[in-house]
Amino acid sequence: MRLLHTSTYAMEEFVGEIIPKYAILSHTWEGKEVSLRDMEQPDLLQKLEHPPSPAWGKIKNACKQARQDLWDYIWIDTCCIAPLCRAEFCD
Repeated sequence: MRLLHTSTYAMEEFVGEIIPKYAILSHTWEGKEVSLRDMEQPDLLQKLEHPPSPAWGKIKNACKQARQDLWDYIWIDTCCIAPLCRAEFCD
């Protein structure tokens, strides 16, 4: 399971039963959403600092709210799931 760290914006993978508690972003999809591939790009922090689109702003604001609510991790369907991995869609 991949989770996004709400302070570092690092995507972290957890396997087995040791998965930290996390918040979940429930949202509506609008246009091009931020994907796992987008989250792996070298300009990630720049895009989160100055969101170039509403989708990036959604990620930034979700992490901010999760931090305020004392969550270290957040799960966001659009960027925590590999789109070509059928097993992840079924979990």
